Amino acid sequence: MADQLSLFDAQEARSLLDQLIAESRLYKTSKDYKELLDFVIRLRHMAPFNAMLLQIQKPGLKYAMSARNWREKFGRFPKEGTRPLVIMRPFAPVDFVYDVVDTEGADLPRDVFAFTAIGSLDAASFDRFKALLARKGINWFEVDQGDAHAGLVRILSRSEEVGNTYRININKNHTPPTQFATLAHELGHVFLGHLGRDKKLKIKDRTYKADDMMEIEAESVAHIVCKRIGIEPQSLNYLSSFVENEQEIEELDIYAILVAAGAVENLLELNPKVFRARME
Repeated sequence: MADQLSLFDAQEARSLLDQLIAESRLYKTSKDYKELLDFVIRLRHMAPFNAMLLQIQKPGLKYAMSARNWREKFGRFPKEGTRPLVIMRPFAPVDFVYDVVDTEGADLPRDVFAFTAIGSLDAASFDRFKALLARKGINWFEVDQGDAHAGLVRILSRSEEVGNTYRININKNHTPPTQFATLAHELGHVFLGHLGRDKKLKIKDRTYKADDMMEIEAESVAHIVCKRIGIEPQSLNYLSSFVENEQEIEELDIYAILVAAGAVENLLELNPKVFRARME
């Protein structure tokens, strides 16, 4: 899977997306934001960023694929005159996909879009995660702490040439799903730029964000990453006051959150198809 940060880091793309979100006025309250998260989670076969682009273009969309995939996988074709939806494509400008309701042909199996939840993580998965993290200078440490302390991340050293090095502490007394949710949250802080710039990982400095916004952004990343592979985090409890009050979300950077979620998936190789194959 291509590095989403390199795909979407251009200032041009950022300005275009900011304008699109502002003009669509789809995400002005936390209730709208929660609906966006649910949509991104549901479209697990799409990168988080592309899922948002589809939701902006066609709110309520259930499932979308390219014309070729519809034809080869399900014997279906775009209806005549149907307008395609645009997503970003690795190493190319854009690609075109079609909503299921805009296709016709063979009947779809009843459970075609069902996702088999991965409710547990084995030791081999964690060993693989640790190795993948180490390649990027992110060191995993298990610590003996009480239940109220899940983990933290901090920078051990900064280097423009070889990249920063990080330490993530994970509470060894927590269950594997909770440990994974903690890992996703702390990686969210890294890729959201809450710890500062990292030239090697293409992370911009966003240390200027308020502490409460940093926590909401990082937990949003954890929520997306966990739910897309079938792990049930406690994110909604964490975010409940924010979501239920329907407050304005002008300070929340949706672009940064979705790009960071994609970066975490890429780093941990969490493409759902690949991940499920490993767990079988």
